[in-house]
Amino acid sequence: MDFRHLGNSGLVISEIAYGNWITHGSQVEEETAVSCVRAALDAGVTTFDTADVYAQGRAEEVLGRALKGERRDGLEIFSKVYWPMGEGRNDRGLSRKHVIRGAEDSLRRLGTDYLDLYQAHRFDHTTPLEETMRAFEDLVRQGKVLYVGVSEWRAEEIERALKIADEMGFDRIVSNQPQYNMVWRVIESEVVPVCEREGIGQIVWSPIAGGVLTGKYRPGQAAPSGSRGADPRSSHFVKDMTEDEALLRKVAELEPLAAEAGLSMAQLAVAWVLRNPNVSAAIVGASRPEQVRDNVGAAGVTLDDALVARIDEVLGDSVRRDPALTRSPEDVHDLG
Repeated sequence: MDFRHLGNSGLVISEIAYGNWITHGSQVEEETAVSCVRAALDAGVTTFDTADVYAQGRAEEVLGRALKGERRDGLEIFSKVYWPMGEGRNDRGLSRKHVIRGAEDSLRRLGTDYLDLYQAHRFDHTTPLEETMRAFEDLVRQGKVLYVGVSEWRAEEIERALKIADEMGFDRIVSNQPQYNMVWRVIESEVVPVCEREGIGQIVWSPIAGGVLTGKYRPGQAAPSGSRGADPRSSHFVKDMTEDEALLRKVAELEPLAAEAGLSMAQLAVAWVLRNPNVSAAIVGASRPEQVRDNVGAAGVTLDDALVARIDEVLGDSVRRDPALTRSPEDVHDLG
């Protein structure tokens, strides 16, 4: 495993992080989830990402139990707050009440007394940003949170938060967690330049595009049994891509390129993400331990420029680049 600093902070994390969105507490049994965590630990992964909303808290509980007995100072545990966690009007968003209560609930579920990184899971258009930033700052001062980050924020939203932090003497954001992969590059034109200038690192999710970049989905064929696309609980997350036959044909054309590089398709996709110097870590998820071991094989891999150019040529106009595709709900209180 290779390690990188989280942005310009002093925190060092594994360049491949393990995330349990969708899988833990819902898609896979706990015994399998624990086996996946053990496989990640055995491969040298020290960074684990979750969120309160994943399986409505159960994912945090499963991760906490899976990591029990590990040396806490040897791990970096991340969580997030924003999405509804109950029916109450204050059980959501980035109000002071929800941020503080959300952190306390996450700590309890994870069985730890601090989070290495606490992230605003989306931008809250209904709460003053100063209020949110002060709530995060208070958690830092209490020792419950060591670093603060955001997820899926636009460049201008990140800049606003940094301005407030500087003016009010708060700790600055050190990370952003966006979707990023070969076919979803919407952060490159605006978010990445701002983050490079301000010392913010990307912790990217979906580096293999929900499994699409592994080549498992074929044009005109049903999603393979056991895949995310075949599971009614998660198929909607990848439906747009698995029904795009032009994209699936292009992904199939990447297979010989991966073979030439001596990589699996998943390893090629993860290594492609890690070549971006603004990326601090790529989050991989898994429903089986062997998937963890395959993905982690991308650690330390360097793709040459010629190979990257060939990937771009193959994917062509299937790549999404519009920064406007990063957006948060206008009103979190309208969400069910």
